[in-house]
Amino acid sequence: MEHGAHESEPLPDLPAAELSAATKDAEILLEVNDIKVHFPIRKGVLIDKVVGHVYAVDGVSLAVKRGETYGLVGESGCGKTTLGRAILRLIEPTAGSVLFDGVNVADLKPEPLRQIRHRMQMVFQDPLSSLDPRQSVQSILEEGMRAHGIATTGGQRLRDLLSAVGLPTSALRKFPHEFSGGQRQRIGIARALAVDPELIVADEPVSALDVSVQAQVINVLEDLQADLGLTYVVIAHDLAVVRHISDRVGVMYLGALVEEATSADLYASPLHPYSRALLSAVPVPDPVVEDSRERILLTGDLPSPANPPTGCRFHTRCPWRQPTKCDTDRPVLTEFAPGHRVACHYAAEIASGALVPHQVQESVI
Repeated sequence: MEHGAHESEPLPDLPAAELSAATKDAEILLEVNDIKVHFPIRKGVLIDKVVGHVYAVDGVSLAVKRGETYGLVGESGCGKTTLGRAILRLIEPTAGSVLFDGVNVADLKPEPLRQIRHRMQMVFQDPLSSLDPRQSVQSILEEGMRAHGIATTGGQRLRDLLSAVGLPTSALRKFPHEFSGGQRQRIGIARALAVDPELIVADEPVSALDVSVQAQVINVLEDLQADLGLTYVVIAHDLAVVRHISDRVGVMYLGALVEEATSADLYASPLHPYSRALLSAVPVPDPVVEDSRERILLTGDLPSPANPPTGCRFHTRCPWRQPTKCDTDRPVLTEFAPGHRVACHYAAEIASGALVPHQVQESVI
């Protein structure tokens, strides 16, 4: 047992790419197998003692096909960003493997890791804090290219990068503070593209932007994917954005993946109670449908990742909670339908209507 006080249900002894019909025979670029990121909680003045762990990511397995967009959704604190950073090894995983084009990134030594880094890049959530305010845009773009031995002479490549993200050549001479939020995010995308990546992890790429600017940045990402054959992992809490841009979607709750399906299937028929609650909160631009559809209002607070509930992580807030299994056995993410995986003991009964929520909340007027 890794930390003594915490035990989770073992996952099937299969690679993530074999666990779903959606990826079993596909060309896989990224494969994450039972990855865990546990942060130690330390206490003491004279003696620094580990008294527990924060289970930020606790046993996630997924596979991303080459050229597709995989969306990760969930409320704040569920571990989305930590998972994205662990995939790129910006945070060291505690356990598990991350296979990028067949190479286990989690086991690479510093120099092989540096060499493979140009193939996998990240677009950060806050472009202002991730861009050096003392460097011009030209210097920011050239820095990564020089680090990976990519020629920067002539300046044509820099102009092409800016053109690809919809910025004028004059932006090269300017500094980050001279741009709007949307323009800075485009610079962050250009910086990621500068080293010819195959995989881009985009962490909340449009969450801090106005709606009109969000659409522009999303369109830039989609155009670049079509032109360059990029693979995306998009981390977001805006379900409308994820629905628009993603081919497949994974729903995270308290460090674990609770459901995975194509974007169309997830939004048409969510199976996990948490997914149902998330999607019921998305407004529908039709007053008749909006007034008649089911609302699922969750009660209680999000449990602490330092002391997650036993059994199903969601059972403390689940309207469909049952007296058996839910609070004792942690459900494994298994395939309910081709390409649709869910981690719920009673997914079939909930889908068929055999189980109904314990309490229907009154709509707040």
